[in-house]
Amino acid sequence: DVNSNVLVARSTGDAQLDKAVWQWLSWDKNQKTKEQIERLLQNGEHKELRARLCCRLSFGTAGLRSAMGAGFCYINDLTVIQSTQGIYKYLERNFSDFKQRGFVVGYDTRGQVTSNCSSKKLAKLTAAVLLAKDVLVYFFSTYVPTPFVPYAVQQLGAVAGVMITASHNRKEDNGYKVYWENGAQITSPHDKEIIKCIEECVEPWNGSWNENLVDTSPLSQDPLKKICDSYMEDLTKICYHRELNMQSSLKFVHTSFHGVGHDYVQLAFKAFGFQPPIPVPEQKDPDPDFSTVKCPNPEEGESVLELSLRLAEKEDAKVVVATDPDADRLAVAEQQENGSWKVFTGNELAALFGWWMFSRWKENCSQDADVRNVYMLATTVSSKILRAIALKEGFHFEETLPGFKWIGSRVKNLLDNGKEVLFAFEESIGFMCGTSVLDKDGVSAAVVIAEMATYLQGQSLTLAQKLVDIYEMYGYHISKTSYFLCYDPPTIKRIFERLRNFDDPQSYPKCCGVYNILHVRDVTTGYDSSQLNKKSVLPVSKSSQMITFTFQNGCVATLRTSGTEPKIKYYAEMCALPGHSDRSVLEEELQKLIEALIENFLEPAKNGLTWRSA
Repeated sequence: DVNSNVLVARSTGDAQLDKAVWQWLSWDKNQKTKEQIERLLQNGEHKELRARLCCRLSFGTAGLRSAMGAGFCYINDLTVIQSTQGIYKYLERNFSDFKQRGFVVGYDTRGQVTSNCSSKKLAKLTAAVLLAKDVLVYFFSTYVPTPFVPYAVQQLGAVAGVMITASHNRKEDNGYKVYWENGAQITSPHDKEIIKCIEECVEPWNGSWNENLVDTSPLSQDPLKKICDSYMEDLTKICYHRELNMQSSLKFVHTSFHGVGHDYVQLAFKAFGFQPPIPVPEQKDPDPDFSTVKCPNPEEGESVLELSLRLAEKEDAKVVVATDPDADRLAVAEQQENGSWKVFTGNELAALFGWWMFSRWKENCSQDADVRNVYMLATTVSSKILRAIALKEGFHFEETLPGFKWIGSRVKNLLDNGKEVLFAFEESIGFMCGTSVLDKDGVSAAVVIAEMATYLQGQSLTLAQKLVDIYEMYGYHISKTSYFLCYDPPTIKRIFERLRNFDDPQSYPKCCGVYNILHVRDVTTGYDSSQLNKKSVLPVSKSSQMITFTFQNGCVATLRTSGTEPKIKYYAEMCALPGHSDRSVLEEELQKLIEALIENFLEPAKNGLTWRSA
């Protein structure tokens, strides 16, 4: 073998690394990524080779996600083939009818020329692995929103599905998101078991590299038209004011952030009876370089919404809706009376969606409908506003671990037990309106917000004014979320270990500056001081760091690591009871507490943390 001759001449002096290099050069058929490893070997860059070849991808809150490029811990042709072979092995063990029921494959529009890597190519290789094993594959003939994959899995009765996307991450990244037969993202133990299966069959099988199979195999089917039509039809189940929408004079601007959203949001508005929203021309078509924004995350607020806000002013449109590049999340901005723009946070939008979905249910439910059968859900780091609405209105509210995969699984479980779920969310602008899709969905959320704004306009109210009404009625919930970047995993570990051994070994902090701490919950270790048995009600999640502090003044603050990026995130919220509504006092108290939290617990200067760029 030519490659092994190269290796004999260039042994790294490390047997484990030599083996990994040999495997890569023997298995990788992508010339660009193969050359990246060969170049590192020729230049004697052993540290970089070790970083790329001596660790594997693991499942985070959104499946596998990493930079595109060569190496076993990067996203590339070879690691996608290996992951799919592992999934094939796992599904074959779990489903006797796997080959007949089939598997769904979707993709966004990401790509990297230097690695000859694109979402579509990775999707074709995913399909190839399965088609070569005689599995029926539903392969979307063009890019789709992420929610289309879980929706298709359920609609087509497939055993699972994969979406190739890195959502709103930086342009260098890509990812591999896996959905189970229930239409929800996989959770443990599936993820751990799949990783084991991947490790059992790392060498590509015959046929795994044949990306043309999607065009030639009789087992490859394109579900695009059927799924798109069916999705738009299902969407009308949460449309309550079609007549109003058809007559509305309100104008909307939509930006799809150089991603997949444009066509699908246009169709969704049509399904609700609206005129199409005005697209931002520079951002309407897919662009893997996201060339007009510094980062493709609409959550970053006004700085990345610049083009859409200026277009809205020019067109006299009062509301801007922004879907992230894979259209599973939604940002919303509204022009205020003084001409400035309010960009809503995820928690504020959830207050509006929660009020809307419940009030529509109440207005349209049958005589004998029981409010105690109704549920809403949120992740534990999100605002508790739904809890406040639920307490007053009589429905159920539940919390899950961070990540929509936990919400999706729990919602499926509730539906199977005859419950009705109206809405679920996570604060990072992820919303699920209705239950057609058991994942966050920016397409449906965009058109629901449009209908809500139209309805409110008929009552001479804006979204921002309605939000104040909701807080006046259910109690102010003021929250702030931000993050620090940290590229050094040992530093992150040290920060959290210090909190677990604060004044003494195995003791958590009793206060943070002048603020007394009432309770501590550590989901990483399973500890919760507020429970009689000191055990956390939420399942233990050892793979990520997450500690929540409840303060005597009613503030709840969480520190956690991101499952998809090198970030330490913090979340803090002050909840007031209805009637205790001096907003400025609450905001000031929250700001001071956050400053104390950062200074005492994160110590950014000492730990070399980079503050999120303002």
